Amino acid sequence: MITIRIMRDKLKTGLILAALSAGMIMFADDSRGQDKSLVNTTSSPYVKLKNVNMGDVKLTGGFWAERLKVCQDSMIPYMWNLYKDPEVAHAFRNFEIAAGLKEGKHSGPPFHDGDFYKLIEALSAMYAITKDPKLDKYIDEVIPVIAKCQRADGYIHTPTMIEERNSKGNASEFKDRLHFETYNMGHLMTAACVHYRATGKTSLLDLAKKSTDYLYNFYKKSSPELARNAICPSHYMGVVEMYRTTRDPRYLELSKSLIDIRGLVENGTDDNQDRIPFRKQTKAMGHAVRANYLYAGVADVYAETGDTSLLKRLDLMWDDVTRHKMYITGACGALYDGVSPDGTSYEPTDVQKIHQAYGRDYQLPNFTAHGETCANIGNMLWNWRMLTMSGDAKYADIAELTLYNSILSGISLNGTKFLYTNPLSYSDDLPFQQRWSKDRVGYIALSNCCPPNVVRTIAEVNNYLYSVSDKGLWFNLYGGSKLSTKLKDGSTVKLTQETAYPWDGNISVSFESAPSKAFSVMMRIPGWCRGAALKINGKAQQEELTSGTYATITRKWKKGDRIELVLPMNATLVESNPLVEETRNQVAVKRGPVVYCLEAKDLPQNVKMFDVAIPSNAAFTPKEITVSNSNLVALEGEGILTGKKNWSNQLYREISQDKPEPVKIRLVPYYAWGNRGHSDMEVWIPVR
Repeated sequence: MITIRIMRDKLKTGLILAALSAGMIMFADDSRGQDKSLVNTTSSPYVKLKNVNMGDVKLTGGFWAERLKVCQDSMIPYMWNLYKDPEVAHAFRNFEIAAGLKEGKHSGPPFHDGDFYKLIEALSAMYAITKDPKLDKYIDEVIPVIAKCQRADGYIHTPTMIEERNSKGNASEFKDRLHFETYNMGHLMTAACVHYRATGKTSLLDLAKKSTDYLYNFYKKSSPELARNAICPSHYMGVVEMYRTTRDPRYLELSKSLIDIRGLVENGTDDNQDRIPFRKQTKAMGHAVRANYLYAGVADVYAETGDTSLLKRLDLMWDDVTRHKMYITGACGALYDGVSPDGTSYEPTDVQKIHQAYGRDYQLPNFTAHGETCANIGNMLWNWRMLTMSGDAKYADIAELTLYNSILSGISLNGTKFLYTNPLSYSDDLPFQQRWSKDRVGYIALSNCCPPNVVRTIAEVNNYLYSVSDKGLWFNLYGGSKLSTKLKDGSTVKLTQETAYPWDGNISVSFESAPSKAFSVMMRIPGWCRGAALKINGKAQQEELTSGTYATITRKWKKGDRIELVLPMNATLVESNPLVEETRNQVAVKRGPVVYCLEAKDLPQNVKMFDVAIPSNAAFTPKEITVSNSNLVALEGEGILTGKKNWSNQLYREISQDKPEPVKIRLVPYYAWGNRGHSDMEVWIPVR
């Protein structure tokens, strides 16, 4: 292998392009060392914030350090053993069969390959932080098996490869639009880029290049109808990341055509986001996972091309989701099965049945909320990209909200059990059994896509804390950490952040080294915060800090300089738009970025959850507790017992005239519900 350093936007032609096609050249795309970031926007011309390198941020204490430790000690080992166990997950066994190393048939969902690639990405991201040789060894052991599955033309998809092997070559690719071939290859691309940046090895990247080349050639000759088999577009993000890694201009060409081809499909569906060409869409609709992955991928394409027609649509989608269709936890995809776009038309082409649908405006049920963990991760990935393109703190607010609530709720505190859906209420009194378990389980047999997805997200969370730009250093998320990175001009900055966030809003930043010339530090003031205060070296700053923005501090920084940011964290009662009929006259409790819920097990014996209301002037006291060896803050206060009611076999009854009684209640973070055993739960509580 030859490694060539090329300054940004000076890609050479001729011999270099020929070598690219032959897979002989690796590119490090910037001489200043910013080429090992999780999402590598170093050379992206339409991005304001650049990500720091993987490994530049070490989590040292507090919330995310604790979650990362569980990820390292529990989540990754559990998931790795699970996916290599042919009696349970069968994911790696599928590769072994496809490679001819084992006999058998494909088992598991068709997207299981992508699940395994996500897990490789999680191991790679963790290796970037820990340099644990065991992780490197694990990955090195499986890559040769994956390589043996790949066809000479770059196509790789174990269901097809196994069928082809077992039926003597009668199988063919893209015969079923729900086979998820490009979805799987997209996760291969993303995992390969992260693996390359974490380890410097090209073993997985070489396979991803062959797959990307295959897709480039496939889309050159395929019809739009055949191309629309690309269901769940993870490959949009993957193809752009391959372009950023290799600088192969064909990959950028491919990423643009992937969007354009959606406008050429006849009889498209909202389930696949291609009924309406993307550049003509005005509302978020259809399958929420596929929608959010599409939006994140389109954002990546905009970051490289500056195509304003794409950004205009992304802005429309964001406004629609955040104003009409997103849960208070950041979850997306309200309906198990819904219609799109609005149910007002009788034309079959307009009214389409969609699984885990975005649904209509303000249609946000609680008991039957779908909110698949993958859709919520897609929401975070999309908002992170919108943040890097704009520097607008409103996107960081949504990314943070989703991370702390609807993503973390998808995994148990000990890291070994998972939820596919994330309801906002549950009760054993419901007279029907829902499709997916509301108790976390160790393996989701029919759809285990969420567990490795949430594991990789937690393994990578350190990469979201800080960014750099021409102005200086950005604080996006807060957490105890050490940062050692380079600013855009190549100068080094080192600092330590100490905080108990999100349980406490006091944040202290100490500089260990800084460039000799002045630069700016941008501190995010979350949209939920009121009355933030800032000190520099103990001196209060007089400038007003505006919620939902970045506070900019420009000066010559030096070793020993200290920033103290105080974000007051009061428990607040939040109400919804009255058009959300499921939550009218109810409130949710939020403290900082964390949404809380009431679990029946925290109520006095013989008190039912539905008999409890919250006074409109309720006050709550933070209380440190430990659940499943995890430190968290509960909220204790006084509710109202509205009267013990027996609703058995009754649909309506006269309102109770009983005098309300006070009752002690405790709320726990929503993400932690169900970690103390099976229990009724609700986020939205009646208010009196």
